[in-house]
Amino acid sequence: MTNEIIWIIFAIVNFSMLLLFYRLFGKIGLYVWIGMATIIANIQVLKTVELFGLTATLGNILYGTAYLATDIINEKHGKDEAKKAVWMGFATLLAMTIFMQIALTFQPGADDIAHESLTTIFDLIPRVVAGSLAAYIISQSFDVWIYDKFRKMFPADKHLWIRNNGSTGVSQLLDTVVFCSIAFYGSYPTEIFFEIFITTYIIKFIVAIMDTPFMYIAKKMNHD
Repeated sequence: MTNEIIWIIFAIVNFSMLLLFYRLFGKIGLYVWIGMATIIANIQVLKTVELFGLTATLGNILYGTAYLATDIINEKHGKDEAKKAVWMGFATLLAMTIFMQIALTFQPGADDIAHESLTTIFDLIPRVVAGSLAAYIISQSFDVWIYDKFRKMFPADKHLWIRNNGSTGVSQLLDTVVFCSIAFYGSYPTEIFFEIFITTYIIKFIVAIMDTPFMYIAKKMNHD
């Protein structure tokens, strides 16, 4: 099975699981999903794969579901609730980063088999950590704001795709600009930096388009 087919299946599974969380647990389920997705996406991003002729990192799908979750909250529960969800996701990511850095300072036991692997995953480069945290809070906060603006400009249900794709597409671009600039600018030749930037955004934009039917399904679900 090719990476592309696995990636498409993976996307469907991710978005379907998000809807299941919303169906079973309502708004609280989306809060939990955002925290979980943010943490796991930042672990998955360490793995690179070839997709559609591009070198890409994993994590873009799961990270993209966090935008879908905040858009659902914004659409059905209001801007203030969406802001709360964004800050809960940020606090979860920050807490995970702090906890794992402290955990790595413990001296492993003589029979330990996990320390080196955990160090590889969680002993993060400061610029990457700063880029990830800054990109998340800036782009997600912007997504909540611009989605609310689009909802006022295009309030009809038939324009739901404009609100969803427009807000996520622009917010993901902002996320890519902030993260790549902080994490990678100056570390790579200019042409390599822009290649990383462009390929990262292309994958994120594809994910943003793919989540549209799931947004329509969530819209029809009834939750307080």
